[in-house]
Amino acid sequence: MNDTKYIHELHAEHKTWLEELNFASDEIRSFENRLAELLRANSKVEITSKAEHFQNQFIRHNEVIDELSHDIREDEQRISEEAKANNVATDHRRTQDHPGLRDRMETFRGIFNELKQEFTAYLSEAL
Repeated sequence: MNDTKYIHELHAEHKTWLEELNFASDEIRSFENRLAELLRANSKVEITSKAEHFQNQFIRHNEVIDELSHDIREDEQRISEEAKANNVATDHRRTQDHPGLRDRMETFRGIFNELKQEFTAYLSEAL
């Protein structure tokens, strides 16, 4: 039973992850706006060359957010279908865990936090 979890635990985890990804997406939009403001105010080569790096990182992170959101929703659909197929005592039922998805979320968190720190340092230097 080590590779299973309660359905309600997985559902709560999915919900938390999707909220976290939505928040990260909002943060990226905010970063993009800050970057645009900075570039309008400062056109030095060292500022603009590093800005392209961040623009690319923001695009890639949005892609990862989309991929993770899709896979989380897919897993949620799997759990929902399983619960519908046997809806007796679903609060006490266990289903297949998703350690790969959990690992991907942890990896995303780490990389995204590094990006936020790097971008904050860039803004501090550029201002």
